[in-house]
Amino acid sequence: MGEILQGKGVVAGIAIGEVVWVANDYEKWFAKYNSDSPKIENEKLEKAIQKVQADLEHNITTMQEKNMTEQAQIMQAHLLILKDPTFIDLILEKLELENSAPKALQVAIDEIAKTFEMMDDEYFRARAADIRDVGNRVLKTLLGIDELDFGSRKIILCGQDLEPSLIAAMPEENLQGIILGHGSLTSHVVIIAKAKGIPTIIGLEKFDLLENKAQVVLDGDTGEVVWHLAPTEEENYRKKLKQQEQEKEYYLNLAKKEVVTQDGHKVVVAANIGSDKDIDKALQFGCEGVGLFRSEFLFMSRSAMPNEEEQFAAYKAVVQKCGEKLCIIRTMDIGGDKSLEYLKVPPEQNPFLGWRALRISLKRPELFLPQLKAILRAGVYGNVAIMLPMVISLNEIIEAKEFIKLAQAELDKEQVPYSKTVSIGIMVETPAAAILADKLAQHVDFFSIGTNDLAQYVLAVDRGNENISYLYNYFNPAVLKIINDVIGAAKKNNIWVGMCGEMAGDILATELLVGMGIDELSMSGSTIPKVKERITKINLTSAQTAVAEVLQFDKTEEVINYLKKK
Repeated sequence: MGEILQGKGVVAGIAIGEVVWVANDYEKWFAKYNSDSPKIENEKLEKAIQKVQADLEHNITTMQEKNMTEQAQIMQAHLLILKDPTFIDLILEKLELENSAPKALQVAIDEIAKTFEMMDDEYFRARAADIRDVGNRVLKTLLGIDELDFGSRKIILCGQDLEPSLIAAMPEENLQGIILGHGSLTSHVVIIAKAKGIPTIIGLEKFDLLENKAQVVLDGDTGEVVWHLAPTEEENYRKKLKQQEQEKEYYLNLAKKEVVTQDGHKVVVAANIGSDKDIDKALQFGCEGVGLFRSEFLFMSRSAMPNEEEQFAAYKAVVQKCGEKLCIIRTMDIGGDKSLEYLKVPPEQNPFLGWRALRISLKRPELFLPQLKAILRAGVYGNVAIMLPMVISLNEIIEAKEFIKLAQAELDKEQVPYSKTVSIGIMVETPAAAILADKLAQHVDFFSIGTNDLAQYVLAVDRGNENISYLYNYFNPAVLKIINDVIGAAKKNNIWVGMCGEMAGDILATELLVGMGIDELSMSGSTIPKVKERITKINLTSAQTAVAEVLQFDKTEEVINYLKKK
């Protein structure tokens, strides 16, 4: 039996290939670098940035020609970072102190990336990798480091962190799998890996034991890396490879179909997106709308808030691609772990319970009104809804509606077309909103349950705290009871209810949520086909019975064990 190293599988599938370690160790290159005058260092930096911009533009064009849409969009995002004046200004500022273009660049990269890495929100924490990727491309150019050449080998890339651009640009015939020491579900390396269907593992235990050039099998389903295999073992894995190709074809066909339960009950399967660039892939995976458009993405990585026109363009692009499908745009959810310097939010001892999300919007009309106007205008081009985050009271909903009326009045005065049928909903992600669900449902058009924060607040568990992360679980009976009560309150008041937290994409939870009466499940694009498949195997009556049984359990483990046997 071969040796097994255990990690977490984040992109399913079997890969067989040679381990190639990629290390971003620049120290020896720094030692060989000769600094010149500040003027010349500035010129070197300028030329390096221009070269990387040109390379990115070439890669984008090539990817677009090959219909590699999502990879091209990620490279486009990297190009925007490189053209951001804030990014460039910080490098120039560091250059005055360091008198070395590579060193100044490295310090600037580290400073910006750490700002993102300190955030609790996984999606935005993962953007640190993009900053480092862009910066490292320029750094390699400055230091004269050549790009890696893998020839015709079938390889499995391995590193603590890998640059998304390396993954995006690598020929698919070479790259069989990816192993990361660090990483997350929302990192762009993982996003690209999902787009390309490259089996991927993160957080590999005993990571350093893996030898360069070793022949290994990577199992993205189990999170295992197996090496020193016997010939018969390798043959078994090659049979699995053949089987997985057949499964890919099945899921692609399923993605195109509208699915219902075995007894004809319809549940909408929608997508969570972080920018206007994410919708294309979500539609390929068969999404039936956008259940969550994280608008705060537009506010990040910039020195000033986006104006109405910038927001309108981004929202319009998504809405048009959705066609008749509903596109739910969440108003800015900044604060907590997502701080923005230009908003001048004072430091807080407990930012997750502080001035964030709707609380900021209601106090900052110059921020809230342009966003509302942009969403209303985008509604002309499709089916749009506004979703308010972090609600705890009816007063907040009433106040937000007054802002919407004011936005409508301003657009009327400006004679700008907008939709008068945009629906209004709230995220149910606080215990207060959940407890008051029966009352709040009378004043909105829909609920969307945000299980990530809801579970965190209900359980009093910081999901980013490794010491207590074992306590964070949305299958906790307390969380399940609250979710069931919220769905019941929505049904009682004749409004529809969806879910946009991680639980929505967990096929272990699908039957339970369908049985509770959920109308919509919104998740990352790649998860959609498997959730659709799960729905087709569910009988509504049986699912309702399962709910009744699960709600009697006292322990999280009892819930999970019961669902695994279903």
